[in-house]
Amino acid sequence: MTCASQFLWTSSARSDAGRVREINEDACLDEPEAGRWAVADGMGGHAVGDLASRTVIDALTTLAEPQGLRTLIADARARLQIANRQLRDEAARRQVQRIGSTVVALLACDRFCGYVWAGDSRIYLYRAGQLRQLTRDHSQVEELRSLGVITDEEARHHPAQHMITRAVGATDLLELDDDAIEVADGDVFLLCSDGLSNELSDDEIADVLTSAERENACCELVELALARGGRDNITAVVVEAQDPNAADNTLRNPAP
Repeated sequence: MTCASQFLWTSSARSDAGRVREINEDACLDEPEAGRWAVADGMGGHAVGDLASRTVIDALTTLAEPQGLRTLIADARARLQIANRQLRDEAARRQVQRIGSTVVALLACDRFCGYVWAGDSRIYLYRAGQLRQLTRDHSQVEELRSLGVITDEEARHHPAQHMITRAVGATDLLELDDDAIEVADGDVFLLCSDGLSNELSDDEIADVLTSAERENACCELVELALARGGRDNITAVVVEAQDPNAADNTLRNPAP
């Protein structure tokens, strides 16, 4: 299997510092031609979070041409491990405890998408009118929610919502999770930082992805999070898959 995707990918991205913070410590990758997208959120309250998020994104722009999904995910994991070491070395050089960033990356290959993540930046899938979160937050609040100690609504407003348990640069050994999903025609993926997901409910995200033109969806999501207070940096990347061989695309893509 090669990684040439059978889908036509369109995407858009927007990142905003928000209404409270002076510096935007988020960064993102939006490369539909290569089938690569990512969001990184520099750890708030730590030194040079913008450097951390940019280091993570730069690492993912150097992925080699893969021969299959497994090698693509493995390469992403290896590049992120290198970024982890760079951030650990930079923290030591600056004599600070840590310089870190969350990461979530979506990688297209053949009929599939692989995804890799650490922290609480998320990937959602919007398919057939239903929104589903594909990633599971690495955070103290998610651990409480999964144990049934708090509800989904309580988790959104919990005072410890920014306490993450994994991040690139946080520890010498970086723990990453990865998974993959078979893509269907019309699938829409949303990658976002917690500055978006902490402000908006799943229903609100689904409403925007349902009603907005795809190229405007990321801007509408960010604007809605800003209207809610914009208490953190906000980043959204919206990605859509179209199968040119699908039945309802026959007239739009006639055979030569």
